[in-house]
Amino acid sequence: MSLLNFIFYFLEAVAALSAVSMIFTRNVFYGALLLITCLIALAGLYILAFAEFIAVTQILIYAGGILVVIIFGIMLTSKISGKPLVVEHANLFSGILAGFSFFGLLIYFLSAQKFNVFSTAKPSPETRLRSFGTGLMSDFILPFEIAGVMLLIALIGAAVISSSTKSKKV
Repeated sequence: MSLLNFIFYFLEAVAALSAVSMIFTRNVFYGALLLITCLIALAGLYILAFAEFIAVTQILIYAGGILVVIIFGIMLTSKISGKPLVVEHANLFSGILAGFSFFGLLIYFLSAQKFNVFSTAKPSPETRLRSFGTGLMSDFILPFEIAGVMLLIALIGAAVISSSTKSKKV
């Protein structure tokens, strides 16, 4: 087994184990830490797939930005109530049934697809990045702007939740 294969299987195992552990944890803070672990392992897999830009974006936006806001929101919310946030698994059977149903659909649709194998000659990183940037700012500008607005809304929501002032009910 080569070193790249070992790194691939290691990162894959870390991502899968942290994702499965997220399902079974009851503490929301530990779930957020497991999500960070999963996202960083996925960024490592992107690096192995020569998708460096997506890997850096994954780390900066998801692990570095959104999850830090989630963790601060969890920490500040638990300080308000004085007890840690705990998730109760009330609908375990229906959740497992829905999960296996979606997994079956995913396997069915992926097995019906024909994937093209590209040649080993890859374009230069500058060409790939330029085509990605051009596509992002022309064809996909609406989803890009919607994602930016949603991130702003999440940041404002986290600030409102973590504010210490209570509104007076009339």
